[in-house]
Amino acid sequence: MVARMVALATQYGRYGYRRVTAMLTEEGWRVNHKRVERLWKREGLKVPSKQPKRRRLWLHDGSCIRLRPAYKDHVWSYDFMHERTHEGRAFRLLTILDEYTRECLAIDVERQMNHHDVLDRLAELFVDRGVPEYIRSDNGAEFTARAVRGWLQAVGVKTLYIEPGSPWQNGYIESFNGKLRDELLNGETFDTLWEAKVLTERWRKEYNQQRPHSSLGYRPPAPEAFLPRGDLRTSPLWAGLQITPALT
Repeated sequence: MVARMVALATQYGRYGYRRVTAMLTEEGWRVNHKRVERLWKREGLKVPSKQPKRRRLWLHDGSCIRLRPAYKDHVWSYDFMHERTHEGRAFRLLTILDEYTRECLAIDVERQMNHHDVLDRLAELFVDRGVPEYIRSDNGAEFTARAVRGWLQAVGVKTLYIEPGSPWQNGYIESFNGKLRDELLNGETFDTLWEAKVLTERWRKEYNQQRPHSSLGYRPPAPEAFLPRGDLRTSPLWAGLQITPALT
């Protein structure tokens, strides 16, 4: 178990012992976080420091500026990030998040993106997933463009714009972007834009389907469906699989 714990800590270098405990439990190990913490320290593994808690921004009448998500597809948020490939050329990342489920709906990577690209991505997501009630963003030109506001109003989506210079009002997507930078962007050198696209999409799927999320009880936002542990041939699904002998 210690070997597996060290392997997970090596593979996911920014995960703490609680998240690794959740992954060990998911794999079938019978262990609690206190034991993992002891072994973690014994092996000299560093527990990432916890982020300080922040107070919410309240108005004088006692109401809170930030609308809290109450159910799936209630509030989405989106934002832009910036990174560079190895030769120094800049590229942008458009990140879109469901604030309630914490699922990352998309990460688009391009050299340049404008409000037309934002509309194209939103249109695809609305068709595939449905239309959210609200969408939150900062006051960037790509999000406040007349075409974007008009289109969102036409499809029935209410917009929530944060105060300029107040990123904490968009805390869900800011937290997600911090994880993306900490766990992927800061640890990778992208030689080409295509490499950045592939690695970012791989990380997005891992984040949604495998990465334990502390605010969700150390469960991933959109866990993969998988068969019970054991021999696949014992599953009733085996009879319906058409697999050649060379692959079995």
